Amino acid sequence: MRKAFVFGKFMPFHKGHEAMIRFALTKCDFLTVLICVSDQETMPAVLRKTWIDETFKEEQRVEIVTYHYDENILPSSSVTSASISEVWAVVFKELLPDYSILITSEPYGELVAGYMGITHIPFDPERKQVPVSATMVRNNLWEAWPYLPDSVKATMVKKVVILGTESTGKTTLTGRLAAHFKAAAIMEAGRDIVENSHHFSMEDLYSIAAAHAKSIQAADAPLLIIDTDIHITISYGEFTFGQTIQIENYVFDINKGDLYLYLDNDVPFVQDGTRIDEAARNELDGSHRKVLEKYGIHYDVISGDWDERFEQAVGLINRLVNFRSQGANFSSVTHN
Repeated sequence: MRKAFVFGKFMPFHKGHEAMIRFALTKCDFLTVLICVSDQETMPAVLRKTWIDETFKEEQRVEIVTYHYDENILPSSSVTSASISEVWAVVFKELLPDYSILITSEPYGELVAGYMGITHIPFDPERKQVPVSATMVRNNLWEAWPYLPDSVKATMVKKVVILGTESTGKTTLTGRLAAHFKAAAIMEAGRDIVENSHHFSMEDLYSIAAAHAKSIQAADAPLLIIDTDIHITISYGEFTFGQTIQIENYVFDINKGDLYLYLDNDVPFVQDGTRIDEAARNELDGSHRKVLEKYGIHYDVISGDWDERFEQAVGLINRLVNFRSQGANFSSVTHN
């Protein structure tokens, strides 16, 4: 049996890594993907392993293994080094004594394989097939987004949910924020299903919940700006019919936001002919807040005129995005 291995930090795992692994599978009967995890890194090993597990869950010939090491004992470098390659070759030989093939995209792959006395097969060293690197992902997630597997996107996407009662500018703010951040705008599904807030049924609310979840799932961007969510749909049922629609857990999971912005009803009410009256609109505001509290949803209240609302929202989203960027800026990648 021809056994091969690839190794890397996978911070994060991307389609270049995926292509290398699929290439490696054409060169062997069994493949081990070795995730090298330094004690200096903050990205959880279990997360990196989950990404690869999910991507290759149908492939029986792949084994994903994490190897934790102390950088004071085992050095790491992004620069090809014969001495470092020799040290790691000893480690790999102990971990994988009966492996005969190493596949990498790096110059040091030849050195490591040489010290191990096995064959090195390079894969796309110039990265022409999939022009991406982990550094590129960390430095510019927007640009690198198309090169991330679905398993990685699911853990990196950030969702900003715009909430509030009727006639508080949710739709307008959603579009404006999406344009500002070059994000995906997920518009309120209810507008396509219910034309008039005076005339809808519980069945309509179920349809809205399903359609909205489907729209969120279909979105493909690192930042989603979402106009209303499942809690508002629940609130409409309780406010109008005194009934709570029964929602499956996966719908809540799809709707789950990283930041909730609640638009205060301190702006003039505009009746466009499809909305409930102003008194009911203000009562609905209380229902929405009650439902959010019931489900443990923390939200930031946005108030003031239209420009003030936009500026407040931009500030809060910037904090979220910057935090996400800092969280993704793990220690420098070595070994893929």
